[in-house]
Amino acid sequence: MSPKKCRIESLEGLEEVELLALRPRKNSLRCRLLGTDEEITFRTNSPSLIAPGEILTIHIHKTWTYAGHPYLSGEILHRRIDPKALDLPPLKLQDMGLWDPAENWSDLEDESGEAPDWMKELTCRGPRQAYEMESVLPGMNPEDFDSDPILEAIELADMGHPDKAEDALYRVLEADLRCLDAHAHLGNFDFEWLPAAALSHYQVGAAIGWYSLPPDFDGYLPWGFIENRPFLRCLKGMGLCLWRLERGEESQEVFERILRFNPDDNQGVRFLLPYLRNGVRWEDLPSEK
Repeated sequence: MSPKKCRIESLEGLEEVELLALRPRKNSLRCRLLGTDEEITFRTNSPSLIAPGEILTIHIHKTWTYAGHPYLSGEILHRRIDPKALDLPPLKLQDMGLWDPAENWSDLEDESGEAPDWMKELTCRGPRQAYEMESVLPGMNPEDFDSDPILEAIELADMGHPDKAEDALYRVLEADLRCLDAHAHLGNFDFEWLPAAALSHYQVGAAIGWYSLPPDFDGYLPWGFIENRPFLRCLKGMGLCLWRLERGEESQEVFERILRFNPDDNQGVRFLLPYLRNGVRWEDLPSEK
Protein backbone atom coordinates (compact mmCIF):
# COMPACT_ATOMS: atom_id res chain seq x y z
CA MET A 1 0.00 0.00 0.00
CA SER A 2 1.39 3.40 -0.99
CA PRO A 3 2.09 5.84 1.87
CA LYS A 4 -0.46 8.58 2.41
CA LYS A 5 0.89 11.98 1.37
CA CYS A 6 0.62 14.97 3.64
CA ARG A 7 -1.93 17.60 2.66
CA ILE A 8 0.15 20.79 2.40
CA GLU A 9 -2.89 22.93 3.14
CA SER A 10 -3.10 21.29 6.57
CA LEU A 11 0.19 23.05 7.47
CA GLU A 12 -0.97 26.53 6.44
CA GLY A 13 -0.76 28.98 9.33
CA LEU A 14 1.44 26.70 11.43
CA GLU A 15 4.81 27.91 12.68
CA GLU A 16 5.94 24.56 14.05
CA VAL A 17 5.29 20.91 13.32
CA GLU A 18 6.40 17.61 14.85
CA LEU A 19 7.77 15.00 12.47
CA LEU A 20 8.68 11.35 12.95
CA ALA A 21 11.93 10.60 11.10
CA LEU A 22 11.69 7.54 8.84
CA ARG A 23 14.76 7.42 6.61
CA PRO A 24 17.42 9.78 5.28
CA ARG A 25 18.00 10.64 1.66
CA LYS A 26 20.86 12.63 0.09
CA ASN A 27 19.68 16.08 1.21
CA SER A 28 16.41 15.27 2.85
CA LEU A 29 14.62 13.14 5.39
CA ARG A 30 11.45 11.22 4.73
CA CYS A 31 9.13 11.80 7.67
CA ARG A 32 5.63 11.31 8.92
CA LEU A 33 3.54 13.97 10.64
CA LEU A 34 3.52 12.82 14.25
CA GLY A 35 0.30 11.09 15.19
CA THR A 36 -0.79 10.58 11.57
CA ASP A 37 0.01 8.31 8.64
CA GLU A 38 0.76 11.30 6.38
CA GLU A 39 4.28 11.44 4.92
CA ILE A 40 6.31 14.49 3.94
CA THR A 41 9.93 15.13 2.92
CA PHE A 42 11.93 17.46 5.14
CA ARG A 43 14.80 19.25 3.39
CA THR A 44 17.90 19.28 5.60
CA ASN A 45 21.67 19.39 5.17
CA SER A 46 22.37 16.67 7.76
CA PRO A 47 19.88 13.82 7.29
CA SER A 48 22.43 11.12 8.14
CA LEU A 49 22.71 12.38 11.73
CA ILE A 50 19.05 11.64 12.42
CA ALA A 51 17.85 8.11 13.16
CA PRO A 52 14.54 6.48 12.26
CA GLY A 53 12.24 6.84 15.24
CA GLU A 54 13.44 10.27 16.35
CA ILE A 55 10.83 13.00 16.77
CA LEU A 56 11.76 16.41 15.36
CA THR A 57 10.18 19.73 16.23
CA ILE A 58 10.53 21.92 13.13
CA HIS A 59 10.10 25.68 12.82
CA ILE A 60 8.58 25.88 9.35
CA HIS A 61 10.26 28.09 6.77
CA LYS A 62 8.52 26.89 3.62
CA THR A 63 6.16 24.20 2.34
CA TRP A 64 5.62 23.16 -1.28
CA THR A 65 4.64 20.31 -3.56
CA TYR A 66 6.84 18.89 -6.32
CA ALA A 67 5.83 16.07 -8.66
CA GLY A 68 2.87 15.43 -6.43
CA HIS A 69 4.97 14.98 -3.29
CA PRO A 70 4.83 17.34 -0.27
CA TYR A 71 8.03 19.04 0.99
CA LEU A 72 8.96 21.18 3.95
CA SER A 73 12.02 23.19 4.93
CA GLY A 74 12.80 24.72 8.28
CA GLU A 75 14.92 24.73 11.42
CA ILE A 76 15.16 21.80 13.81
CA LEU A 77 14.28 23.25 17.20
CA HIS A 78 14.32 20.03 19.18
CA ARG A 79 15.00 16.30 18.80
CA ARG A 80 13.66 13.67 21.14
CA ILE A 81 13.17 9.92 21.44
CA ASP A 82 9.79 9.00 22.87
CA PRO A 83 8.43 5.53 22.02
CA LYS A 84 5.25 6.25 23.98
CA ALA A 85 4.46 9.24 21.75
CA LEU A 86 4.74 6.91 18.76
CA ASP A 87 2.11 4.60 20.24
CA LEU A 88 4.40 1.61 19.74
CA PRO A 89 3.28 -1.66 21.33
CA PRO A 90 5.92 -2.61 23.94
CA LEU A 91 8.01 -5.66 23.16
CA LYS A 92 6.75 -8.64 25.12
CA LEU A 93 8.84 -10.30 27.83
CA GLN A 94 8.82 -14.07 28.18
CA ASP A 95 9.43 -15.37 31.69
CA MET A 96 12.35 -17.80 31.53
CA GLY A 97 12.33 -18.77 35.20
CA LEU A 98 14.67 -17.99 38.07
CA TRP A 99 18.29 -17.22 37.24
CA ASP A 100 20.97 -17.49 39.90
CA PRO A 101 24.11 -15.49 39.06
CA ALA A 102 26.21 -17.53 41.48
CA GLU A 103 25.46 -20.67 39.48
CA ASN A 104 25.19 -19.40 35.94
CA TRP A 105 27.85 -16.84 35.21
CA SER A 106 31.32 -17.59 33.96
CA ASP A 107 34.57 -17.09 35.88
CA LEU A 108 34.67 -13.30 36.01
CA GLU A 109 37.20 -12.63 38.77
CA ASP A 110 39.38 -9.55 38.42
CA GLU A 111 43.17 -9.49 38.30
CA SER A 112 43.43 -9.95 42.07
CA GLY A 113 41.56 -13.24 41.82
CA GLU A 114 38.56 -11.85 43.68
CA ALA A 115 35.06 -11.20 42.43
CA PRO A 116 34.46 -7.49 41.67
CA ASP A 117 32.09 -5.51 43.88
CA TRP A 118 29.23 -5.53 41.36
CA MET A 119 29.38 -9.34 41.22
CA LYS A 120 29.36 -9.65 45.00
CA GLU A 121 26.33 -7.36 45.14
CA LEU A 122 24.36 -9.44 42.65
CA THR A 123 25.34 -12.68 44.39
CA CYS A 124 24.04 -11.35 47.70
CA ARG A 125 20.71 -10.47 46.11
CA GLY A 126 20.23 -14.08 45.10
CA PRO A 127 18.14 -15.55 42.27
CA ARG A 128 15.85 -13.30 40.27
CA GLN A 129 13.57 -13.76 37.31
CA ALA A 130 15.13 -13.98 33.88
CA TYR A 131 13.33 -12.86 30.74
CA GLU A 132 13.70 -13.01 26.99
CA MET A 133 12.64 -9.96 25.01
CA GLU A 134 10.34 -10.36 22.03
CA SER A 135 12.07 -10.30 18.65
CA VAL A 136 10.53 -8.19 15.89
CA LEU A 137 11.98 -8.83 12.44
CA PRO A 138 9.76 -7.85 9.50
CA GLY A 139 10.52 -9.80 6.34
CA MET A 140 11.84 -12.85 8.17
CA ASN A 141 10.41 -16.23 7.21
CA PRO A 142 10.83 -18.51 10.26
CA GLU A 143 11.09 -21.51 7.95
CA ASP A 144 13.81 -19.96 5.77
CA PHE A 145 16.97 -18.88 7.62
CA ASP A 146 18.28 -17.18 4.47
CA SER A 147 15.35 -14.74 4.55
CA ASP A 148 16.82 -12.86 7.53
CA PRO A 149 17.06 -9.18 6.42
CA ILE A 150 19.65 -8.39 9.11
CA LEU A 151 21.99 -11.07 7.77
CA GLU A 152 21.29 -9.80 4.27
CA ALA A 153 22.39 -6.31 5.31
CA ILE A 154 25.57 -7.60 6.96
CA GLU A 155 26.45 -9.61 3.86
CA LEU A 156 25.88 -6.58 1.63
CA ALA A 157 28.18 -4.49 3.82
CA ASP A 158 30.84 -7.20 3.80
CA MET A 159 30.68 -7.30 0.00
CA GLY A 160 31.35 -3.56 -0.19
CA HIS A 161 27.79 -2.30 -0.66
CA PRO A 162 27.16 -0.14 2.43
CA ASP A 163 24.38 1.89 0.80
CA LYS A 164 22.43 -1.25 -0.09
CA ALA A 165 23.06 -2.63 3.40
CA GLU A 166 21.65 0.49 5.05
CA ASP A 167 18.72 0.53 2.64
CA ALA A 168 17.83 -3.03 3.70
CA LEU A 169 17.82 -2.00 7.37
CA TYR A 170 15.79 1.17 6.72
CA ARG A 171 13.16 -0.96 4.95
CA VAL A 172 12.92 -3.14 8.05
CA LEU A 173 12.40 -0.11 10.29
CA GLU A 174 9.81 1.35 7.95
CA ALA A 175 7.83 -1.85 8.52
CA ASP A 176 8.33 -1.81 12.30
CA LEU A 177 10.49 0.57 14.36
CA ARG A 178 10.69 -2.07 17.10
CA CYS A 179 13.32 -4.12 15.25
CA LEU A 180 16.13 -3.39 17.71
CA ASP A 181 18.70 -5.32 15.68
CA ALA A 182 18.20 -2.97 12.72
CA HIS A 183 18.90 0.03 14.97
CA ALA A 184 21.98 -1.72 16.38
CA HIS A 185 23.45 -2.56 12.99
CA LEU A 186 22.79 0.90 11.56
CA GLY A 187 24.74 2.16 14.56
CA ASN A 188 27.50 -0.34 13.84
CA PHE A 189 27.79 0.87 10.23
CA ASP A 190 28.27 4.48 11.40
CA PHE A 191 30.33 3.78 14.50
CA GLU A 192 33.83 4.25 13.10
CA TRP A 193 33.34 7.47 11.14
CA LEU A 194 30.15 9.09 12.50
CA PRO A 195 29.87 8.35 16.23
CA ALA A 196 27.20 11.04 16.73
CA ALA A 197 25.02 9.40 14.05
CA ALA A 198 25.72 5.96 15.48
CA LEU A 199 24.69 7.18 18.93
CA SER A 200 21.30 8.26 17.58
CA HIS A 201 20.65 4.80 16.15
CA TYR A 202 21.70 3.04 19.34
CA GLN A 203 19.68 5.43 21.51
CA VAL A 204 16.45 4.83 19.59
CA GLY A 205 16.87 1.05 19.87
CA ALA A 206 17.79 1.29 23.55
CA ALA A 207 14.83 3.59 24.27
CA ILE A 208 12.37 1.15 22.67
CA GLY A 209 13.90 -1.63 24.79
CA TRP A 210 13.65 0.45 27.97
CA TYR A 211 10.07 1.38 27.09
CA SER A 212 9.22 -2.32 26.96
CA LEU A 213 10.45 -2.96 30.51
CA PRO A 214 8.21 -2.28 33.53
CA PRO A 215 9.22 0.85 35.50
CA ASP A 216 10.28 -1.30 38.46
CA PHE A 217 12.01 -3.98 36.37
CA ASP A 218 14.51 -5.89 38.49
CA GLY A 219 15.06 -9.00 36.40
CA TYR A 220 17.82 -10.37 34.22
CA LEU A 221 18.12 -10.28 30.45
CA PRO A 222 20.86 -12.90 29.90
CA TRP A 223 22.80 -12.92 26.65
CA GLY A 224 22.22 -16.66 26.49
CA PHE A 225 18.60 -15.96 25.50
CA ILE A 226 19.39 -14.78 22.00
CA GLU A 227 16.46 -12.40 21.55
CA ASN A 228 17.92 -10.23 24.34
CA ARG A 229 21.04 -9.57 22.27
CA PRO A 230 19.73 -6.72 20.07
CA PHE A 231 18.81 -4.67 23.14
CA LEU A 232 22.15 -5.41 24.80
CA ARG A 233 23.96 -4.51 21.56
CA CYS A 234 22.16 -1.17 21.44
CA LEU A 235 23.15 -0.47 25.04
CA LYS A 236 26.82 -1.29 24.51
CA GLY A 237 26.99 0.73 21.30
CA MET A 238 25.34 3.62 23.11
CA GLY A 239 27.88 3.40 25.94
CA LEU A 240 30.84 3.32 23.56
CA CYS A 241 29.57 6.31 21.57
CA LEU A 242 28.96 8.33 24.72
CA TRP A 243 32.54 7.60 25.75
CA ARG A 244 33.90 8.64 22.35
CA LEU A 245 31.90 11.88 22.59
CA GLU A 246 33.44 12.65 26.00
CA ARG A 247 30.33 11.82 28.01
CA GLY A 248 32.11 9.37 30.28
CA GLU A 249 29.75 9.48 33.26
CA GLU A 250 26.79 8.59 31.08
CA SER A 251 28.82 5.83 29.43
CA GLN A 252 29.68 4.36 32.81
CA GLU A 253 26.01 4.32 33.83
CA VAL A 254 25.11 2.42 30.67
CA PHE A 255 27.83 -0.20 31.18
CA GLU A 256 26.85 -0.70 34.81
CA ARG A 257 23.26 -1.27 33.72
CA ILE A 258 24.40 -3.87 31.18
CA LEU A 259 26.11 -5.80 34.00
CA ARG A 260 22.91 -5.75 36.05
CA PHE A 261 20.93 -7.05 33.08
CA ASN A 262 23.50 -9.64 32.05
CA PRO A 263 25.99 -10.44 34.85
CA ASP A 264 27.68 -13.05 32.65
CA ASP A 265 29.00 -10.05 30.69
CA ASN A 266 29.41 -11.72 27.32
CA GLN A 267 30.10 -8.27 25.87
CA GLY A 268 33.13 -7.59 28.04
CA VAL A 269 32.07 -4.24 29.48
CA ARG A 270 33.70 -5.13 32.83
CA PHE A 271 37.07 -4.62 31.16
CA LEU A 272 36.11 -1.08 30.12
CA LEU A 273 34.65 0.17 33.39
CA PRO A 274 38.00 0.60 35.22
CA TYR A 275 39.17 2.95 32.47
CA LEU A 276 36.00 5.00 32.69
CA ARG A 277 36.15 5.20 36.48
CA ASN A 278 39.72 6.46 36.21
CA GLY A 279 38.74 9.14 33.74
CA VAL A 280 40.60 7.66 30.76
CA ARG A 281 39.57 9.21 27.46
CA TRP A 282 38.57 7.02 24.53
CA GLU A 283 41.54 8.21 22.51
CA ASP A 284 43.91 7.09 25.27
CA LEU A 285 42.66 3.52 25.53
CA PRO A 286 45.09 0.71 24.70
CA SER A 287 44.96 -0.22 21.00
CA GLU A 288 43.30 -3.57 21.75
CA LYS A 289 40.07 -1.82 22.75
